[in-house]
Amino acid sequence: MPFVVVLTLATTFFALCNLLVPAGSVFHISTYTITLLGKYLSYALLALAVDVVWGYCGILSLGHGAFFALGGYGMGMYLMRQIGTRGVYGNPVLPDFMVFLDWKELPWYWLGMNHFPFAMLMALLVPGLLAFVFGWLAFRSRVTGVYLSIMTQALTYAMMLAFFRNEMGFGGNNGLTDFKDLLGFDLQTDGMRVSLMVVTALLLALAYLCSHFIMKSRFGKVIVAIRDGEPRVRFLGYRTDLYKVWLFVYSALLAAVAGAMYVPQVGIINPGEFSPVNSIEIVIWVAVGGRGTLYGAVVGALLVNYAKTRFTAILPDGWLFALGALFVLVTLFLPKGLAGLLQERVNRRPGKTPLNEVQA
Repeated sequence: MPFVVVLTLATTFFALCNLLVPAGSVFHISTYTITLLGKYLSYALLALAVDVVWGYCGILSLGHGAFFALGGYGMGMYLMRQIGTRGVYGNPVLPDFMVFLDWKELPWYWLGMNHFPFAMLMALLVPGLLAFVFGWLAFRSRVTGVYLSIMTQALTYAMMLAFFRNEMGFGGNNGLTDFKDLLGFDLQTDGMRVSLMVVTALLLALAYLCSHFIMKSRFGKVIVAIRDGEPRVRFLGYRTDLYKVWLFVYSALLAAVAGAMYVPQVGIINPGEFSPVNSIEIVIWVAVGGRGTLYGAVVGALLVNYAKTRFTAILPDGWLFALGALFVLVTLFLPKGLAGLLQERVNRRPGKTPLNEVQA
């Protein structure tokens, strides 16, 4: 698909410009920029996860930051176990924050996290199980609309308060940081930074293709029908709650993968990632790009986060106002997002098949 091709070409171009082009060249891309691109791609995968449930099923989740953070903590726990004696206190088993808090032994839920396959399994299993339990209880009770959004927001807020406590064993307010290597490779090298960006791009492309396939399948058509008229679908004999639960779990897994790729590139994970404000910001990314299109969510995440980075450099005292003005303008003049604007332009061309019919 064109989106996947463009993503592949752009990722390859950035990687080659960092590794092969000399630092003095105008075409050289710094490692700092590569790290930023990797972070943006992680955010794009997170926005894709929200678009799957909001754009296609009408489930406005304000708690996907919780699944993102849980996936990040799974990766962070593995990276902390890899530090070993290179930590400040030199303890081969206990992370530095546990030594500082005078912990005598490793908690049971940290056991096995020094093995990469097991750690990644937990990084997916825990958010997936949480999404399944929450979705099962909420959707079977037919909680919808603003009430469901408030419940998801309360979920991520409760998780944030829990992870802030030192007794939880996840670093408290400071979280997990000071990572050294991943799978034996130094995280600070240029090659590793480029590799992380490329892997994140590949995972984003795979998630995009899987989501596109799901939405074009019979399952996806039922999901869209539930969004447009759930009572009718229920009267036709479909268990709409089961469809919504499994879609919610799939979306949570995508968010967890995004969190797992985010942590080694940024170098830290703390309870602030659970903040409800972060989850609301994800929804804004999708709204700016255009929900219900998949590619619009990705473009929105990349554009908004790039604008956020630029505004913080150009307007350090007023970047929040500039970013807020951008959101207001998009809401007023582009209610369907950038993807909606593209569809309108294509549909206006004489002799062209409407874009929504092409996608169908």
